Amino acid sequence: MWRRLLLSVTVPLRTRTLISPPLLSSPSHHLLSRSNKHSASPHDDPHDPPFSPIAKAPNPKPKQSPKARNPKPKQAPKALPSGMDKPSLPLHSDLPFDFRYSYSETDPSLRPIGYREPPRFSPFGPGRLDRKWDGVSAPATGEAAEDRVSDDRSSVLGDPLTEEEVGELVERYRHSDCSRQINLGTGGVTHNTLEDIHNHWKRAEAVRIKCLGVPTIDMDNVCFHLEDKTGGKIIYRHINILLLYRGRNYDPKQRPVIPLMLWKPLAPIYPRLVPKVAEGLTFEQTKELRNRGLNTPALMKLTRNGVYANVVERVREAFRTSDVVRLDCAYVYTSDCKKIGVKLRDLVPCIPILFKDRQIIIWRGRETQDSDQCDS
Repeated sequence: MWRRLLLSVTVPLRTRTLISPPLLSSPSHHLLSRSNKHSASPHDDPHDPPFSPIAKAPNPKPKQSPKARNPKPKQAPKALPSGMDKPSLPLHSDLPFDFRYSYSETDPSLRPIGYREPPRFSPFGPGRLDRKWDGVSAPATGEAAEDRVSDDRSSVLGDPLTEEEVGELVERYRHSDCSRQINLGTGGVTHNTLEDIHNHWKRAEAVRIKCLGVPTIDMDNVCFHLEDKTGGKIIYRHINILLLYRGRNYDPKQRPVIPLMLWKPLAPIYPRLVPKVAEGLTFEQTKELRNRGLNTPALMKLTRNGVYANVVERVREAFRTSDVVRLDCAYVYTSDCKKIGVKLRDLVPCIPILFKDRQIIIWRGRETQDSDQCDS
């Protein structure tokens, strides 16, 4: 009895599933029918149809703008004007002085005892200058007559400026917001500074020069080298601010050829600045002066890239009452401390006896002390 009930229930269900049509025609149904069609003859096609690659529809091309459809033809590079042709190497300059990295901060009479890089490597680049680099400078090839050089400079400067013309130029270029300004730092009047000055002179009659750091100790030296190397004239000077005038008859097209230095050459090795024993003293006396200088109050406290225009006068006044002076350079580079000591030695004059912990100890010397006693 139970068997008859089960058969009566299951048989209609089976018949319904077999004869009932598919409700939806989906892609999976087509794939299933496709597989059933080919399953009867598996040897007809070597590839398996269900896993065969399906061709993708090509992507539509993006719409192009009217400018992109008709692109402009490429233009040929413009040729340089006749006066702007690339100069031929090696360069030749008619300037009568030796080329150096710094003109105001080096002494040509002092020869180094060694080099930190081979002298054959010229900072102007290989084969770019017809002068030979000797490790310190590039000497001039020909001897220029001083009379001819002075005549050329006077012809460029022309007639002296009147007071009204000087006042007009000073009022135009002396202010801090002047766009024609060059800053001189620790290097002083460098070789590439000359090129910058002539570039400003193309569009301006004068250039404003602001000096900072070690060169401000001796501003007379800076003014001399600016006038000597450029051919201009200082028409205004106030502490560390200078105005350099180009001249009435200056022609930018007739400017001198100034080859640029491609890198800063390493400083040569010079003799020892401070000897172990000061001249005219014993070792014990030198040691006693150094200890006394370290314990004395600092005369001045110098800042980095400051204005040191009054340092020489302050040191001279201090030597009237004391034979040892200390300068506090805690915020100054060590290399700048030695440069300051060298300038004070030549300008005061005095004898540097110690550079320690960025402190400069200078002694006025036995000759100065003896002369002061004779005057008193």
